[in-house]
Amino acid sequence: MTPSSRGPTERENMTEQFRTLADGGDYFEGLRWHEGNWYASDAFRGIVLKIDDAGNRTDIMEVDALCSGLGWLPDGSMIIVSMKDRKLLRRTADGEVSEHADMSGLSEHWINDMCVDKQGRSWVGSIGFAIVEGADPEPGDLLCADPDGSVRVAASDLWCPNGIVVTADGSTLIVAESFAGRLTAFTIADDGTLTDRRTLAQFGPVPPPGGAAEMLGAIELSPDGLTIDKDDHIWVSDASNKRCVRVSPQGEVTAEIPAPGDLGLYSCALGGSSGTELMLAVCEGFFEAAQGVKGTAALVSTTVDVPVA
Repeated sequence: MTPSSRGPTERENMTEQFRTLADGGDYFEGLRWHEGNWYASDAFRGIVLKIDDAGNRTDIMEVDALCSGLGWLPDGSMIIVSMKDRKLLRRTADGEVSEHADMSGLSEHWINDMCVDKQGRSWVGSIGFAIVEGADPEPGDLLCADPDGSVRVAASDLWCPNGIVVTADGSTLIVAESFAGRLTAFTIADDGTLTDRRTLAQFGPVPPPGGAAEMLGAIELSPDGLTIDKDDHIWVSDASNKRCVRVSPQGEVTAEIPAPGDLGLYSCALGGSSGTELMLAVCEGFFEAAQGVKGTAALVSTTVDVPVA
């Protein structure tokens, strides 16, 4: 199925009401709601932060090699992607930090977003090329760290594997391929291997390989961060069009929320006390932040109809 990135949208032309939970950041990533609090990484500052439902912020951790994806193991330990050195850090409830997994032998380039499933497997995207240095995009790998910290390549030939979600029943993993304009799904076998690779949604033609600007300019919808609701619809951060869209299990765009202030929109998460608050990470732009533009990033939220899974 090849749905239009401008397909039927039940919220089209509606004025969204946003509340700001944090601003003045450089580039927020890894948004999560966990046990009554929001969490995020200010990636290019290397800060992991916590925000309570009232909007009170606490910086809980610094990561020298920059930080991105966040998740939790079944024992309550927090897992943090350390981007540049390609490692996963583990932070216990009392604040002790240790190395959980070393992925540097599987990827020579930065690792980025992550989803930790109910079994404690950490699914991590390897960008696949030196994006900050301006290299041309190349396919990357989806990596997995098992609960004991052992690592493996779970899937290959993904065009910048980015946001990752797992359905509520634990059977299906969906990953955003940002430079291919698609969501790719896998069945998760009992032993954690990925099978039955398939396209869940293809947003227009796949661009021919080239420079990052040329490929992104040719993509109708560039999926970045993802979050999933209880109906297995996926909210997709569209890095090309400054919006967040809701995609059905059939790959159709059914709703759209434009970013406030004409900002870029790169990550999202469902949560809040009702489960229907959609947190969005916005800023002037990823490449601007990577090149040193500071202070334009914010975390804002709005309310949607269907709660988090």
